[in-house]
Amino acid sequence: MLKKLKQSKIKFITILSSLFLALFISVPIICIVTHTTLSALITSILSEEIQFAIRLSLGTAAISTIMCIAISIPAAYALARYDFFGKSFVNTTLDAPLALPPLVAGVSLLILFGTTSFGKALADAGLVLVFTPLGIIIAQFFVNVPFMLRILRGTFQGINPRYEHVAETLGCTKAQAFWRVTLPMSKNGFLAGSIITWSKGIGEFGAALMLAGATRMKTETLPISVFLNMSCNELNLAIAAATILIIISLISLFVFERYGGFTRVF
Repeated sequence: MLKKLKQSKIKFITILSSLFLALFISVPIICIVTHTTLSALITSILSEEIQFAIRLSLGTAAISTIMCIAISIPAAYALARYDFFGKSFVNTTLDAPLALPPLVAGVSLLILFGTTSFGKALADAGLVLVFTPLGIIIAQFFVNVPFMLRILRGTFQGINPRYEHVAETLGCTKAQAFWRVTLPMSKNGFLAGSIITWSKGIGEFGAALMLAGATRMKTETLPISVFLNMSCNELNLAIAAATILIIISLISLFVFERYGGFTRVF
């Protein structure tokens, strides 16, 4: 009887803790959405500035996500399947952006592309990254590629290599076995990683602010729009941008949980 009472007490405490956390997280989000009227929110969303921020955010996040996918597929496969000298160092280095504050990441990118001979050579070739939309893409890629890499690495690790060996015995080359067997089997993790990387790209602020700046109607993504409009006391526009970011985040989390809940990310 005493044991059952203790178990009931533990269950009650854990449920209460979960409810408290759910309220603590959801109430501030609800306050943002309900702080303005629906008509004012729609008017703000349809404004030229917010429409520009939406287009820029969606475009830059899509391009940076494609870049993350392109580099993460071979890198994640190598880290999941092969042992090589310096693998631990490579893993640590690739995870570094996860530990770096985004502002610090942005400062490092600004120094690299703004003050070094490498950055000046890129600028002379026409690739100006400082205070341009291209800088937003690079900042998003730098900060978010570790997420895509980890999700894909966990996905590949969860696929038995025997499937590839069987395909090779049936006449496939190693590359064909990967494209015809491993990659299709990793579609859920691939989709989940793409969605969460894209979502985080849209929400990137610190690194993009440092490298691309906060110029209205030029480098104004949705997070930058929130920052600029809050600074200028344009609360309705800031809430409109924040609401769009909340909707994107909730949809992305739903897709990630639906298709990537099995994936070992950390």
